[in-house]
Amino acid sequence: MSDSVQYLTDEQGERTAVLLPISAYEKLLEDLDDLAVAAERRDEPTIPHEQFVSELKRDGIV
Repeated sequence: MSDSVQYLTDEQGERTAVLLPISAYEKLLEDLDDLAVAAERRDEPTIPHEQFVSELKRDGIV
């Protein structure tokens, strides 16, 4: 991605903005959404992996 990123600069040559491909922007939005969901679920109770797998098998998912 770094090859396709471009920077906008001010008169002093300081970077003021970033121009990136839509695909990179969409990936960043997806990552941000994933992080938000993880943060919202942080306090939910957890179950052991073995229990999770057995429930998937019981429900016919695996």
